[in-house]
Amino acid sequence: MAGPALAEEAAKDDAPLKPDLAAGQETVEDVCAACHGADGNSTISANPKLAGQHAEYIRKQLQDFTPPEDGKPAKRASAVMGAFASSLEPQDIVNVSAYFAAQKLTAPAAASNAELVELGQSIYRAGIAAKGVPACAACHGPAGDGMPAQYPQLRGQFAEYTTAQLVAFRDGARKNNHPMAEIALRMTDPEIKAVADYIAGLRPEGGTPEAKPADAPKPEADKKDEANKEADE
Repeated sequence: MAGPALAEEAAKDDAPLKPDLAAGQETVEDVCAACHGADGNSTISANPKLAGQHAEYIRKQLQDFTPPEDGKPAKRASAVMGAFASSLEPQDIVNVSAYFAAQKLTAPAAASNAELVELGQSIYRAGIAAKGVPACAACHGPAGDGMPAQYPQLRGQFAEYTTAQLVAFRDGARKNNHPMAEIALRMTDPEIKAVADYIAGLRPEGGTPEAKPADAPKPEADKKDEANKEADE
């Protein structure tokens, strides 16, 4: 009986971890909320919005931020994220990724530079043929929805963050995606800024724009404060 029992235990160890959204929320509130928001709707343009991002993509990034035990550098370098990612157990990573993926992007960023719209749209939809830069839409979709396990959702992302990542790919500071590094290497600063700004303004294809922050459900604490204010008046 020892053989079958051991095989069964080994199969359990190899089975995919099941996400626990409640546990994920708790970890996010303790570890991630200060930079990315309690629901993944970051208000800091240097930090990415994670609400609605594909769980598989978030999970990979957290794993890439984690330095391996053999002393080699992490696949994606960041002193801050490396420290946070290293503090998470595999189950925590699964939980956090699933929690963020389940949230709604209620405060998407918007395009802000009208002068760059035409160039950004051209690069996103058609690429730059003369430089061998493919259309962003070919992998990330016409509306920036991406594809689970392969390409991240881009729509509504801060232009500052997208710009920083493309520059990091181009300059070799970010090394965890060779195709993106090759693409960014062929792009100038104005081209990167234009497409990043265009991406910020992307919205779900055929859908209504996401709710503005003021339209989003208010936390219970805010509701209580409003009720107390009305009582005082």
